[in-house]
Amino acid sequence: MTAATVVFDPFSQDFFTDPYDIYRRMRAEAPVYYSEHYDFYALTRHEDVAAAFKDHEAYSSAYGVDLAQVRKGVVTEHGSIIAMDPPVHRRMRSLLNKVFTPRAIQAHRGLVTSLIEKHLSAVDPSGFDFVQDFSAPFPVDVMTTMQGVPEADHQQIRLWIDEFLHRDAGEVEMSEEGQKAAIDMAIYYFRLVKQRRNDLGDDLLSQLIQAEMERDNGEMTPLDNLEITEFAILLGGAGAETVTKLLGSAAVVFAKYPDQWQKLLDDRSKIPAAVEELLRYEAPAQYNVRCSLREITLHGVTIPAGRPVFLVGGSANRDPQAWTDPDRFDVDRDRAQSQNLGLGYGIHSCLGAALARMETAIALDKMLDFMPRYEVDWRGCKRVNMQNVAGWSHVPVRVLS
Repeated sequence: MTAATVVFDPFSQDFFTDPYDIYRRMRAEAPVYYSEHYDFYALTRHEDVAAAFKDHEAYSSAYGVDLAQVRKGVVTEHGSIIAMDPPVHRRMRSLLNKVFTPRAIQAHRGLVTSLIEKHLSAVDPSGFDFVQDFSAPFPVDVMTTMQGVPEADHQQIRLWIDEFLHRDAGEVEMSEEGQKAAIDMAIYYFRLVKQRRNDLGDDLLSQLIQAEMERDNGEMTPLDNLEITEFAILLGGAGAETVTKLLGSAAVVFAKYPDQWQKLLDDRSKIPAAVEELLRYEAPAQYNVRCSLREITLHGVTIPAGRPVFLVGGSANRDPQAWTDPDRFDVDRDRAQSQNLGLGYGIHSCLGAALARMETAIALDKMLDFMPRYEVDWRGCKRVNMQNVAGWSHVPVRVLS
């Protein structure tokens, strides 16, 4: 391991700009990579990452899901469902599954469509920023509307999330601005939950207020305000980031592969397959961090207990052992080849996956109508510098006649 020359720095500008060459070398030269600088391990091959996602007894989420949290070595007493192991995770997930049923998601199709049309109709086709003007504002509009957040505050949620996920190059810990944003967002949702208790509606917060969850002693009790706040922050974050990053990547990828865009123009039935290929090719969440609960030996390397382990799904989805010609974007790709890890896998697979897929599919359909021919101003494109999340913050486009 020490002889490997490949360097994986998930907080470097090189990583933020384009991690795929690094992934390729890691899979070949250091499938169990160790970072002396940050003292973490990383798995990059599809077989290893998929297995780790499903093995919570070896790779725990209870210490957090980013490096700063996990290396503290403290189980989060109050936290998001993404930072939980069974059995508490199972109970929390079971509660939310009742809210995110397929029927409940489909019931929001009209809302999603109207918000996409609203934001797309407001842009100037002769020149606009695809992310800032479209793919960033509409997904958070969808989720916060579902939560019952007042319309005037929808975009503030997105700004807070962007701030606490942002990392300057070389920065592991959240900045002071990020900490303030996280606190402000938590206070906002906490106050909204307290207010909603006296004014219940049919929104997600009201449903969580009226729900009961099984506790350690087997009793069914309501959620407290802090627990609902944690759910609200998680859903707000997922709603603001996943589709935003996925669609921003779509605008870039389809501009690079116009033949694939033409396939959708010729046959709209290929849109769901295109969503899956986008998730594989440019996953919004590039990695998740776990904590090793015991010694794990893999490919001749022993990961000690109590160490941060990066499960790099973004690399696994480009593994040639799992996918034929993985660096080629192909909406007609055989989906049966391997498990797509673009929205996680195992017990921590994305809770809002069905909603994210629906939003992306409807958006692509509307984009085909609005911008059947378009060009990207590559000089103005800019990637995000974020923890866990990858994608674009700016993608200037112009619709061609």
